Amino acid sequence: MSERTAVIASRVGLHARPAGIFVAAVSALPIEVTISMQGEPADDAMDAASILSIMSLGASNGDTVVLRAEGEGADEALDSLVKILETDLDAE
Repeated sequence: MSERTAVIASRVGLHARPAGIFVAAVSALPIEVTISMQGEPADDAMDAASILSIMSLGASNGDTVVLRAEGEGADEALDSLVKILETDLDAE
């Protein structure tokens, strides 16, 4: 299983617009991706393709999240998702 951490860069965290962009990117992937707040057990990870899961995560600017995926292309997929989370999508 591949794992990456990302620091949320959007000024107001993973609210509707950044969460929607992130979920669209995850949904386009052929693998399942989970997300959790850093320090939470892996069993508490949520489906990263679910807008409700992302919104309920409550990730704010500066929070660290953990992304996990398994399968062919997981490393590349997680790298691309980290770039999205570590970009201030509120500034664009």
